[in-house]
Amino acid sequence: MKPQIDVERARFNMVEQQIRPWEVLDQEVLDLLFAVRREEFVPAQYRSLAFVDTEIPLGHGEKMLAPKIEARMLQALAVKPGDRVLEVGTGSGYMTALLAKRGAHVYSVEIIPEFSAQAAAKLEAYGITNVTLEVGDAARGWDRHAPYDVIVLTGSVPVLADAFERSLNPGGRLLAVIGEAPAMEARLITCTAPDTYNSIGLFETCIPALRNAPQPERFVF
Repeated sequence: MKPQIDVERARFNMVEQQIRPWEVLDQEVLDLLFAVRREEFVPAQYRSLAFVDTEIPLGHGEKMLAPKIEARMLQALAVKPGDRVLEVGTGSGYMTALLAKRGAHVYSVEIIPEFSAQAAAKLEAYGITNVTLEVGDAARGWDRHAPYDVIVLTGSVPVLADAFERSLNPGGRLLAVIGEAPAMEARLITCTAPDTYNSIGLFETCIPALRNAPQPERFVF
C-alpha cells in the first residue's frame, strides 16, 4: 500500500523550493497558489506529480506546464480586478482558474473539445463563474471579445501573430513564449499607446507549441 503524500506539505515545498527561488515574489500570486488546489486540475493518474517541477501529460499529446512557469507567467501579467483576459489554450483549466481569481472575466479558447469540457466541470466545481470557455483555433488571434487587458498563450509559437497585439487595450499586457526548440523566450508585450508596443524578454524556456501556430518564412534553395 502506497503511503499518502502530505498534500499541504507538498504544496508548501512547491512554492518555497521551486516557485519562490524562480523570482516569483508577488505575495498575491503565492497566496493564490495555496488557495487554488493544483492537484484538482491534474489528471487523476498523475495526481502524485501535481507539485513536481515537471510538465504533466494531459492526453492528446498535450502537457500541463510546470508550476514555476505558470506562476512566473501569472506574476508577469499583473492581472488586476477589472481586467478582461484572453487565454489561448485552456488545457487543464488550472491557469484559467488562477486568472479568473484575479481578473474580471476570462475568455479561454481551447482547440481540443474534451479539454474544454473537462475544464468546465472543474471550474464549476470550484464555483468559478467569471469564465467563458470556447472551442476553437486561436493560435493566430481571437478578436471575438476584444479588446483585452491581458492575453496569455499557454503554448509556444515560432512567431507571434500580429492580431494579438491589435487585440490589446492601451496598458494591456500580452505574454507569449516565442521561438522554436531548443531556443524559446517568454516575452511580455505591453501596449503603451494605440498601435505602440514595448516588448521585453523575461526568461528562456522550452514548452510545447500551440497547434496550428503560424510558422516563420523559410528560405527554399
